[in-house]
Amino acid sequence: MTTNPIIAFKHVSKSFEDNGQLILRDINFELEAGKFYTLLGASGSGKSTILNIIAGLTDATTGDIYLDNERINDVPINQRDVHTVFQNYALLPHKNVFDNIAFPLKIRKVDKAQIEKRVLEALKMVRLTGFENRRIQKLSGGQRQRVAIARAIVNQPKVVLLDEPLSALDLKLRTEMQYELRALQQKLGITFVFVTHDQEEALAMSDWIFIINDGEIVQSGTPVDIYDEPINRFVANFIGESNIVSGIMIDDYLVEFNGKRFESVDGGMRKNEPVEVVIRPEDLRLTLPDEGKLIVKVQTQLFRGVHYEIIAVDDLGQEWMIHSTRRAIVGEVIGLDFESEDIHIMRLNETEEEFDARIEEYVDEEIVEAGLINAIEEENIKD
Repeated sequence: MTTNPIIAFKHVSKSFEDNGQLILRDINFELEAGKFYTLLGASGSGKSTILNIIAGLTDATTGDIYLDNERINDVPINQRDVHTVFQNYALLPHKNVFDNIAFPLKIRKVDKAQIEKRVLEALKMVRLTGFENRRIQKLSGGQRQRVAIARAIVNQPKVVLLDEPLSALDLKLRTEMQYELRALQQKLGITFVFVTHDQEEALAMSDWIFIINDGEIVQSGTPVDIYDEPINRFVANFIGESNIVSGIMIDDYLVEFNGKRFESVDGGMRKNEPVEVVIRPEDLRLTLPDEGKLIVKVQTQLFRGVHYEIIAVDDLGQEWMIHSTRRAIVGEVIGLDFESEDIHIMRLNETEEEFDARIEEYVDEEIVEAGLINAIEEENIKD
């Protein structure tokens, strides 16, 4: 649990009033102040609904929403200390850059001198100094996005909400803005809640990611945790590329798949339990057939710029995707090598709560076991 969370959702659900269809299902989370959070999911998953509930643009059907320990279910939009950056930026076309950024300050009747000072500071932060009098229509897409961000931070809100603000930009500019947004958030120390369907964007920018699917939080964690330890097939496929095969967890640290047994770093499951095995394409290395843990035949190969994407098939008909800087030859038989750390084990149909409980119990058992071993060794030394 987070101490004094800046935002908290407690059993929040949302359904359509006309047909009762659930959009959000019992959402619970706590957000720590000053971090960059991302709600990641496909279109229609419910991520933007969560953002809109925080902003006050839509009401929760059930549950409670807290901002800085204050219940805000019934607090009007203009009284919530949050600001939203929309996908279309929602800038005022008849006003110049200065007036667009100053707009929320004028609504709050901030002193004129203070408005000018804060607007110029915001412009400097987003690298638009000198653009005060520029018309909105004269700005590029990236510049308009910076104006929208400046307007969001000029009020110095507790939370900035960003609803897919980079989706309209071209690839190069979107990448540049990812760096700028992350650097700006760290400089300001304001909590950012970012909505996207772009997995690479989420991994690059976030302190913490929530994977949303069908109105539920499927998994949450740091980008490294989410990528290296996907909880199920959906997350493994949604975050990056994955090779997923059926296996049997023979024992702790020993898994069987493709008719062979391999050492792994996972444990805490029942002996001989059916599992799913994940190996990322970049963790498979090309070798000679007699040097590989798997033997496959190359089917196709595409050059992706930074690597070759190779599709190969083993004797059992299992398809493998490999990302390699080495080029292969279509039709040749090659070996695939990998380390035990590259094997990730997923229990079938496991929830995040079950996963956390299992890992916690497993770690506790390991600590106890390690303590017993140390005690025995100490006794042996005494003897």
